[in-house]
Amino acid sequence: MDNLTLFTKFLLMDVCTSRELQLLQSVLFLVIYLGALIGNLMTIFLIVTDNHLHSPMYFFISNLSLIDLCSISVIVPKSIVNSMTGSMTITLRECAAQIFFYLLFATAEFAFLVVMAFDRYIAICRPLHYGLIVTPRMCAQAAGGSWASGLVCSAVHTCAMFSLPFTKTNVIQQFFCEIPQILRISSSEVKFSEFVIIVVSLCLVLGCFLFMIISYVNIFTSVLKMHSVEARNKALSTCSPQLFILLLFIISGSVAVLGPIEDKASLKNLLISMFYTMVPPFMNPIIYSLRNREINSALDRMLTRSSQFLIKDFLSLKSASQDLGM
Repeated sequence: MDNLTLFTKFLLMDVCTSRELQLLQSVLFLVIYLGALIGNLMTIFLIVTDNHLHSPMYFFISNLSLIDLCSISVIVPKSIVNSMTGSMTITLRECAAQIFFYLLFATAEFAFLVVMAFDRYIAICRPLHYGLIVTPRMCAQAAGGSWASGLVCSAVHTCAMFSLPFTKTNVIQQFFCEIPQILRISSSEVKFSEFVIIVVSLCLVLGCFLFMIISYVNIFTSVLKMHSVEARNKALSTCSPQLFILLLFIISGSVAVLGPIEDKASLKNLLISMFYTMVPPFMNPIIYSLRNREINSALDRMLTRSSQFLIKDFLSLKSASQDLGM
């Protein structure tokens, strides 16, 4: 036992070996991060400021945008700083915090997707009971439960993974603290306890997933029975973005869970990790802006107000300058 080395820092391995490629990677990550930042902040701003969007569905969407914003902020800024400075180390506490917060936001996002599927099911399949079931109190409880489930899940997994010290190696074949990589260098006791927790979590996830499948099957069955084309298009414009985001979340999550655990850094490993950590937060605002008519209308109203305000300021400045010239 005296010869064991207890690691308090980890060495992150990157596929980019040259300094130029590291800087190029940091610029790419920065562009993606700024795009996700702007898109999600714009979605939150529109929902908060536009009275037409003050409904339960958009309340959940604003929470989803906040989660996406926080989720990508857990990993990408640290990676950008590491690539720019050339320092590829991360402390044990930073690694544990990175895993804790990423699991928190990933679990909360899945919980919100379940709640949003239930919200759309009540709105389309039982519209007369919507106001009685989906109340402000119910929305607050659902949001609180989603965040609480993320907190509990992330705390349990993080405590299990960091319950024993790391003695095998401190090299992580990834640009961030990826869960499979942490388990790869963990002790057998940690792997067994985490395996038990993952099995229990997977049973809960499959139950929620089955609930969402049933909800969306009933939703689209009801939509196809609608006689009004306008009502059908409106229902599809509110449901299809949520379904696209759910599919993107499931595909990216499957890639993260089922993907191979690499023993060395590679371009394939980099692209896979980028897909499930950066693509969903970056794409979700784009999906909503392209598919949701009410958010598009809110954006048009905001742009119209902004242009009118700028024109008014320009005319007032022009009038003031003419008065001074006279």
